[in-house]
Amino acid sequence: MGAALARAAQWTAADSGNGTLEITPLNESLLNQIIKFVEDFSTRHPQEAVFIFREPLEWKTQLDCSVFGKGYEINGTTVQSEAKDKDGQPLLLLIVSTLRVRSFDQLSHLLQIAMEKKLKEARACLEANRDPIVKILGSEYGTVEGEDMSMLCLLDKVKKDYDPETEMKMKIFLLLYQLNLQLLNSSLKQISQDIRLSPAAINNEVKLLKSFSGKGGDTLLESLEYTSDYIFSDGCRAPPWRQVHGEICYLVIKPHDTDPLYVTCSTAGVFLNGVSNNKGYHGVMNIFMASNENEPVRTVQNKGRDFFMQRMARLSDSLPQDDRGHLFMWAQKSQHTFMEEKSIQNFYSCLKWVMLFIFSKTSGRFEGVSGSSSETEEDEEQTVHHQEGNTDLPSEYWGIQKLAKYLKGGNPTATVIALCSMRDFNLAEETCQMAIRDTGCLEVLINLLDTEETKCQIGSLKILKEISQNTLIRHAIADLGGLQIVVKILDSPDKDLKCLAAETIANVARFQQARRTVRQHGGIKRLVGLLEYISVGSTSLTPYQAKDTEIARCGALALWSCSKSTKNKEAIRKAGGIPLLARWLKCSHVDILTPVVGTLQECASEPSYRLAIRTEGMIENLVKNLSSKHEELQMHCASAIFKCAEDKETRDLVRQHGGLQPLSVLLGNSENKQLLAAVTGAIWKCAISGENVSKFQEYKAVEALVGLLTDQPEEILVNIVGALGECCQEPITPTIIRKRGGIPPLVKLLTATDEALLVNVTKTVGACATEPENMMIINHLDGVRLLWTLLKNPNPDVQANAAWAICPCIENTKDAGEMVQSFVGGLELIVNLLKSKNKEVLASVCAAITNIAKDEENLAVLTDHGVIPLLSKLANTNNDKLRRHLAEAISHCCMWGSNRFAFGETKAIAPLVQYLKSKDPSVHRATAQALYQLSEDPNNCITMHENGVVKLLLAMVGSTDEILQEAAAGCIANIRRLALAIEKAKYG
Repeated sequence: MGAALARAAQWTAADSGNGTLEITPLNESLLNQIIKFVEDFSTRHPQEAVFIFREPLEWKTQLDCSVFGKGYEINGTTVQSEAKDKDGQPLLLLIVSTLRVRSFDQLSHLLQIAMEKKLKEARACLEANRDPIVKILGSEYGTVEGEDMSMLCLLDKVKKDYDPETEMKMKIFLLLYQLNLQLLNSSLKQISQDIRLSPAAINNEVKLLKSFSGKGGDTLLESLEYTSDYIFSDGCRAPPWRQVHGEICYLVIKPHDTDPLYVTCSTAGVFLNGVSNNKGYHGVMNIFMASNENEPVRTVQNKGRDFFMQRMARLSDSLPQDDRGHLFMWAQKSQHTFMEEKSIQNFYSCLKWVMLFIFSKTSGRFEGVSGSSSETEEDEEQTVHHQEGNTDLPSEYWGIQKLAKYLKGGNPTATVIALCSMRDFNLAEETCQMAIRDTGCLEVLINLLDTEETKCQIGSLKILKEISQNTLIRHAIADLGGLQIVVKILDSPDKDLKCLAAETIANVARFQQARRTVRQHGGIKRLVGLLEYISVGSTSLTPYQAKDTEIARCGALALWSCSKSTKNKEAIRKAGGIPLLARWLKCSHVDILTPVVGTLQECASEPSYRLAIRTEGMIENLVKNLSSKHEELQMHCASAIFKCAEDKETRDLVRQHGGLQPLSVLLGNSENKQLLAAVTGAIWKCAISGENVSKFQEYKAVEALVGLLTDQPEEILVNIVGALGECCQEPITPTIIRKRGGIPPLVKLLTATDEALLVNVTKTVGACATEPENMMIINHLDGVRLLWTLLKNPNPDVQANAAWAICPCIENTKDAGEMVQSFVGGLELIVNLLKSKNKEVLASVCAAITNIAKDEENLAVLTDHGVIPLLSKLANTNNDKLRRHLAEAISHCCMWGSNRFAFGETKAIAPLVQYLKSKDPSVHRATAQALYQLSEDPNNCITMHENGVVKLLLAMVGSTDEILQEAAAGCIANIRRLALAIEKAKYG
């Protein structure tokens, strides 16, 4: 367990060395496994459970005395267990908030009474006891790096001087050792994804590529050299100040027929300097290659001698003829070497470098060096439009131009006066902003930040903070290196400087490059540090507390801007930002609440943050602020709930804390579209839980949602229709939608083009079609034809939902057979969808075929279009949802002509028999019905019997499900009748 905590668990960085367990899915999984182990320990290992620990496990608990009952003595703020050791000391002792536990039995009972707080208690215990095995068994069992000799030492001790205590320790150690292996194995997959390139790996690949380089015409490259011969102790050739950014070395690659290529090798990959949007060769691998680097050598050899050449042909299509010929000459020579040596690793290693070469030829080169990695984020500022020249400039422009010379050439006093004078201008006006940039004042303002004159720094930052609202100024500040200096100022002891620096970062970091710069220069950790100025509990603040709150507000504003980057979200989490944001969320000051919630809702797109928001008790405060008077705060709270309510536990918490009513009330504010988008999204996700739907019915949310179905942006319509679809879990909802006039606008939305909207509207129309009166309106508005048309949509989710919606439409239409026949080419389209690779599409289409096949004429047409072999081809599946609907479709398709015999001929019988081993009762019922129909054919009975169907069906004859019971009995009867007939024919 100690090794798993040390090597697999994710800890926050801390200067004191006392880091905390991060709130991540990996850590939650590890903690839940440990909790289960401890909770079950008393029942599974009763003798070991009473073993007294060498030292107590001690930590600060959130439990109070009231949770302890029978078996404990409570005296004020002190609790002690009735169970004691041989010296009369209690095995559990709670004094105020400090808890000491000395046996697994007490630990197990403690977790049981902790209820929903058990995760927090387990985390607190492990944070305070980083190597718990030492506390339990003694220091000789501690986690050590390198070879762990504790097991051997223990065995040696058992041999020398056996005693019951040593045997007990050995048993406990083995149990903990087994838990440790379990924890390490479960985290191995995620840990393996973090493996990075190393100097040794790069060096090996360079050596390999050098062996295919030289002056000869049959070599890949003319030369490949490192830019530096000096190797540091860690194997890197890059200077230390570049190693901190992950850089390992630099290469100069000289191809035979083009300019040299300059390459940076880093832990993140290999990157070609000067290429825009450089993906590196790992990115190129994904673009150009289909094969797997771990593919067995034998598989490669079996593909034949042309394997390598085929790769080259695919990769070199875009090269000039000369380059292509040269590449193929090298490839022909190389393929034999690779195949003879049976070295697939070398083969792929060289192929990577070949693709880097091709990538450079086809991508084009630009001056300068591009960044070594790209962030997965949407940039707010896609393009920067430069202002056209203007000869008719206002007086403010010339006024700033006059001030420029004093700002550039004066002493500190003159500079401060010039800065004050510049602030007298309206710096919010673009004219003043452009004047500062055009006259060179921007460079001076940035230079002033690097002085030791606090007044000059403050004056400069006050101006930069204002003018950085302008897009062009933001980019100029970043280009001039201003962000790096502003980040350093965050370390200043002057609180005013800290605030101004953070606000300036908040403005500038609205585009990708700026956000990356803040992170790479340590800005995220410094900004998180600003949140440590805590004055949360106070309603009326002292001037000192007010300044601390202002520092935290500015820090939160900057983090809000930075949090639009995925990598920055991770950096905020690792810097310990989550608990600080959670603490500030409890305050009542809207000025700081808004950026705090804004940051949280940005970060809530990451699973680790959603988990933290739930487990740190933030949902209660988000719900509370839905009732704020400030619409921006309401919007961000609703947006955070929208993202977090993907998880059932969060949906339950929103209901338990009374969040469904304010969300329903906010539907009345339809003028604020941003707020409405967030609120409808939150309602949609919360409505996934049936208990929440009942509450929404109570608060008249469905009626309000129907009223919003017209004249709304698509973004909001997606949420509204999604919410209505989930609310249809309540049988009354389709009726409410009809009575409120919601069916026509819903059917109209079936002609939309937005795929997300189509996915939701098909689901909602299908849910409404379960009611016959609704179906009449849908049919009258040509809704069924529109649904059928959507089966042609390229999006599989749209196809699947359209097919599901068609099912109730057929079920609830009187002349369904004629309606289906009226759609020209409709049945052929349905049958062709059985060729889809998407399991949900296949299940929905099978369900639709089940309903269509109830009409004899339509079943005949389906058969003519080849439905039988296509259904049979799907029979080998482990997906229970598909199994159920496929079995139902087969059952109904047996009703025409020789289809029963055709299913036997197309090998559908044997796989169907295996469905009876499923754990899903609905699969049993559908399969038994299908087998009953198929057993009407004698050949099918023989196949069923050979595959052991009788034994499986006999167990189901006694089922309480009458349909399953009758189908199973009927199938067995048919098989028995056939057997008797054969016996009679054989023996007379």
